[in-house]
Amino acid sequence: MEELKEKSLHPPKPPTVAAVPRTQFSNLDAEVQLAVRCAADKKATDIIVLDLRQIASFAEYFIIATGSNQRQVQAIADEIEEQLKKQVSTRPVRIEGYNTAEWVLMDYGDFIVHIFNKEAREFYDLERLWRDAGKVSLPENL
Repeated sequence: MEELKEKSLHPPKPPTVAAVPRTQFSNLDAEVQLAVRCAADKKATDIIVLDLRQIASFAEYFIIATGSNQRQVQAIADEIEEQLKKQVSTRPVRIEGYNTAEWVLMDYGDFIVHIFNKEAREFYDLERLWRDAGKVSLPENL
C-alpha cells in the first residue's frame, strides 16, 4: 500500500540560525582601527570589516573598501601602509595587485585589507563568500 504523505500549501520554515553578535569598532586592535580610519580619510566607500575569528585561522579580520579609480585605490593603499608604519611600526607581510589597482590585497598577518575598484568588488563579492563571518559595527563619523 502506498504511503500517504501530508501535503501543505506552506513550505516548511528553515531552522532559525542564531545571529552572530556584532563586534564593536572600539574592541578592534589599534592597527585595524587605524587602517579603517586611513581608508576613510582617503574617501574609500562601502568600508566594511568582517570578523573572521570564529571561522578562519589565517586572519582575524578582513577590511574591505572601494576606491573609485586606479589612483584612489593606490592612494588608499599608500595611506594605510604609511600610517601603520609611522604610527604603530607595522609593515605588511605582502602587498598584491598594487600596479593594476583593481584589487589591492595588503596582508598584515592578523588582518587583511582588500581595496577594490567598483567592478572588481562586485565581481568577487567577498561579502557573499564570507557571509558566515561576523560583522563589525563601524562608527557613523568615519
